[in-house]
Amino acid sequence: MIVETVLLLETYQDYLALEQRLAESTISMYTDEIKKLLSFLGIKKIVPEKADAVVLISYLAKRGTDNLDKRTVAKILTSLRSFFRFLISENIRADNPTDKIESPGTSRKLPEVLSLSEVETLLSCIPYNSIIGIRDRALFELIYSTGLRSSEAAGLRMNNLFMEENLLRVVGKRDKERVIPLGSRAAAELKRYFKDARPLLSNERIMTDAVFLSIRGSRISRKSIWDRLKKYAAEAGVSSKVHTLRHSYATHILNGGADLRVVQELLGHSDISTTQIYTHISTAELQKNYNKYHPGLRTKLR
Repeated sequence: MIVETVLLLETYQDYLALEQRLAESTISMYTDEIKKLLSFLGIKKIVPEKADAVVLISYLAKRGTDNLDKRTVAKILTSLRSFFRFLISENIRADNPTDKIESPGTSRKLPEVLSLSEVETLLSCIPYNSIIGIRDRALFELIYSTGLRSSEAAGLRMNNLFMEENLLRVVGKRDKERVIPLGSRAAAELKRYFKDARPLLSNERIMTDAVFLSIRGSRISRKSIWDRLKKYAAEAGVSSKVHTLRHSYATHILNGGADLRVVQELLGHSDISTTQIYTHISTAELQKNYNKYHPGLRTKLR
């Protein structure tokens, strides 16, 4: 039994490192937690493939006697979910018992989101009277219309763009690729940039296929992207960071009727639980408008 447990843990570690590509600290946290679970199951004489939700709840209850806060318990449950997904991938079991266990409530802060009019105000204040302005208009129109991270925008290459098909290929976290439709406004701004600005920014001494170039002709940096948006946000009187545009993109397309799974793919989230935060934003916005236009009614939306 001990040998089988050690082998299972080693295989699980390989799964986390090679297939999930998690950081070493995360792998260590997950495996340490699963060691405790397997020890608990061993005492109960229950093999992992037979552990059900009731058994896992009893395990969590036992861990809870250590005066753990809700956030820590949520991390433990995340580790368990990962382990049972691994068991399913290895055909050791067919179901994930943690699906029946609800995570403890945590005070998760909702990300900041701009309204459609605020996005319009922010983007429209970027001028066309300079090559940098033309570049920045294309840059931020693209980030908003595709939900790119700042690192993804900075790392974008010319061969990632398929202008005739209006598609964009993005290499995101853990080298995960995704293809995103390119909106008509973003496409138009990119064409303007390629015609009127990028040729003037390019430097023969710096050979780069980066889409967005700095004033020196090299690839634009993430810090430069942050600083440029900070400047425009201040001029527009809008509170926004680069990631705010990504959050706004996700929220707006969800409000427009997009499926949550589709949004997950567009954003490059490995876990749909990360994407679900935007459904809470949408509900919060709906509640806000409901109360605004029906001041006499305060019924909570569920």
